[in-house]
Amino acid sequence: MVDDDLDGMKVLRVFNNNIVLAKGGKQDDEVILTGRGLGFQARPGDSIDPAKVVRVFAPTDGRDPDHIAQMLAGIPADTIRIVSESLAPSGLAALADDSPSLVVALADHIDGAIRRENKGISVEYPLQGEVSNLYPGEYAQAQAFVQAVNQRLDRPLPDSEAVAVALHVVNAGFSSGDLTYTYQMTGVIEQVLGIIEKRFDITLDRRSVNVARFITHMRYLFVRIYEGKQLTKEPSPVVEAIRESFPDALQCALECVAVIELRLDADLSDDEVSYMTLHIARVSTDAREE
Repeated sequence: MVDDDLDGMKVLRVFNNNIVLAKGGKQDDEVILTGRGLGFQARPGDSIDPAKVVRVFAPTDGRDPDHIAQMLAGIPADTIRIVSESLAPSGLAALADDSPSLVVALADHIDGAIRRENKGISVEYPLQGEVSNLYPGEYAQAQAFVQAVNQRLDRPLPDSEAVAVALHVVNAGFSSGDLTYTYQMTGVIEQVLGIIEKRFDITLDRRSVNVARFITHMRYLFVRIYEGKQLTKEPSPVVEAIRESFPDALQCALECVAVIELRLDADLSDDEVSYMTLHIARVSTDAREE
């Protein structure tokens, strides 16, 4: 959001000296604005000085802006600044613009991590292996983000914080502030890969192209299930051709689907089953050839 978009904005609510809820501008939406001294002596109805605004949070996922602002108000301004400055070096700036709740989640997490580090409390993340294998791109960005944050701290955070940061980055794809679904997705994907390995007596290389594609397919499947937008438009002959061409993969897919439906409490469409069959056929064939 540029300065022109902030023209005409009025203060709705002041949370502290650095955070206010405002409305107006070109979009006339309620947004959270942060900036040093932005809320100092401000009152509802006062005009916003665009020069003081450092970052704009425009909730796009239906979340209550008052709730988000209250969360930010409980986080030190320096921590919000450090997180904001660390987005670009880690390649997360564009994602943060598309998903403002990511910045809030990262700021809240880093604030907690700093507090734990200052108290000498260590936290072990048991999902490090799964996260680094299933989400290598996000994990690399998370590592770069933690490194960028540490360059701005007197007391650096442990490298293991990259695990939690990566999960927040993955979670941004769900437009949700709750990591529960992301944790569940991670566990289910790993379970599905285990089913494939056991059924075909193979070992899947998480770094191979086809396995990476399958994991990406699974991630988008979870998003479609979450948003209620499963694939349903494939012509029936195509669906049947896939099933008839790969009977072993189909049986494996049905086993995987049973697990997914049970754990997510959702019925998968015939199209989704067919596409999963196709991916399983590819990864199992590659693994056997290797």
